[in-house]
Amino acid sequence: MKKYLSPLIVGFGAGVLSIVPVAKSFGCCLIIPVAAFIALLLEQKANNDYSKIEIKQGLLFGLLTGLYAALFGTILDFFITFITKNNDIVATYSELQKVINQFPISENLKDNVMNILGNVVESIRTSGISLIYTFSVLVNNLVLNSVFGMLGGIIGAQILNSRNQKNIT
Repeated sequence: MKKYLSPLIVGFGAGVLSIVPVAKSFGCCLIIPVAAFIALLLEQKANNDYSKIEIKQGLLFGLLTGLYAALFGTILDFFITFITKNNDIVATYSELQKVINQFPISENLKDNVMNILGNVVESIRTSGISLIYTFSVLVNNLVLNSVFGMLGGIIGAQILNSRNQKNIT
């Protein structure tokens, strides 16, 4: 477990940042890849081992960082939604209705989507909990954060390897 402590710590930080209103816009494409890079950097510093990082290790650290960020971000989002009984879906519900009505899909499908969204919004407003919302956020975060974490891990490994190579020569 100690070997994978840096992805856990950095994943927690990225999860927290992923629920901050302005920062969450940069979550998947900036925060998560940078977090994977920082996890690799911290691992090197903690072990005082500046040898070449294998791509496999970069992928693993990126994946773990992304998974931890997804779990922590979803849990924090769940609690904030539960406490405040408000979130982005509730705040933008009227705009979502307009957008969905403009989609070139059947009226039956539009009605079904609107019913589901309406139930989610009503559930959040009354009890602060919507299992559909929580599940969809978790799945979305797990997939996106894992992919972007692995990308960040690969790029981070290459950056650290080239930097360490320059320091040797």
